[in-house]
Amino acid sequence: MPFSLIPDRLYGRYTELTPQALDRLGVQLLLCDLDYTLAPRRMERPDDALRGWIGQCREAGVTVIILSNNRSSRRVETFCGDLGIRYVGHAGKPGTRGFRQAMEQAGETPEHTAMVGDKLLTDVLGAKRSGVLALMVEPLGGPVGAWNHVLHTLQRPFKWIAKRRLL
Repeated sequence: MPFSLIPDRLYGRYTELTPQALDRLGVQLLLCDLDYTLAPRRMERPDDALRGWIGQCREAGVTVIILSNNRSSRRVETFCGDLGIRYVGHAGKPGTRGFRQAMEQAGETPEHTAMVGDKLLTDVLGAKRSGVLALMVEPLGGPVGAWNHVLHTLQRPFKWIAKRRLL
């Protein structure tokens, strides 16, 4: 299994992943982290911007599935229920089990799958280990708590390398 902490692409936020951009990347299945990727942790329900983005993806034929390590299945179930999308909870990222389960649910292959998230050690590493495109965004709401500040500081060199590779 490949081991890499360098994302394939970097974005400011999930809304930059337009259906056209996903099409150019060959993505038909988009796996998304929930907390800090699609919504700040404190946001209990999806907002209109997220609902619109999910709708645009759906109209373009891109399947969106939440892949979350969230310990509270209630939060993920509520969020995904409101959006009308599927999820894999307790995904065990950076392990590959959750990625495989989501691809199986959607009937999709790694070659047409991408993962978008805000953390290198779970989202990017799990994507790389699973053979899917690793897309990284800045955390919505910013890093919260001391540990998240440390994690995001440690991510800087890897993001810098990714930016250099994309030049």
